[in-house]
Amino acid sequence: MSTPRDLMIVALDVAPSRPLGRGDLSLALAGAEAYDLLRTGTVRLRGDRLAPLTGPGPDRLAPLPPPGPEDGLLAEAAAALVREEPYEPLPDWLWRRGRGLSSAYLAALEAEGQVTWERSRWLPFRGGRTVLSDTEARRRAAYRWAADEPVLLALAAAVGIREELTPADPAVTDDTALTVLAAVHDAVMELEAVRQRRALEAAAFANVWRGA
Repeated sequence: MSTPRDLMIVALDVAPSRPLGRGDLSLALAGAEAYDLLRTGTVRLRGDRLAPLTGPGPDRLAPLPPPGPEDGLLAEAAAALVREEPYEPLPDWLWRRGRGLSSAYLAALEAEGQVTWERSRWLPFRGGRTVLSDTEARRRAAYRWAADEPVLLALAAAVGIREELTPADPAVTDDTALTVLAAVHDAVMELEAVRQRRALEAAAFANVWRGA
């Protein structure tokens, strides 16, 4: 079971509740990787002991000895971990590992025959859409989605694949998973703030240009 692969398949298979940004999805995929690496004992969370005067800092990802995960992209994630003290803060990992990660997962699914491209007859060399094949991986992801698996559900809600969670939805109770989900949520909010700031700056520049 690979949570990031299942999340990517769900993102391709389910109509989102709001426009789905690649950056948001990439951050969530990095969070899903961190969750799987923690779940399989490839890494552990260690509190930041470097900021005793300012309060606890973000948890850091401390790698553990091999063996690592069998999944190819998760193995890449494990190989990318910072292995020297004081290790990498979880939020920093999300931004570094998440850069372009949705494209990497899409390419992997396509290479495995999980996804094909359906081209438009009117635009044979441009555009088109992804089509999921009927595979065991797709059925597994659909099963986790239909079962309201809490971590998958929370990651999907964080990026807009589904509506925000309600008290009626299954809750994540594991502290480690909650730490990862909180970091993903904060990163997605930070990315949205950056988008809004850039939009305001672009609008202000356009107003100055028109007034010149």
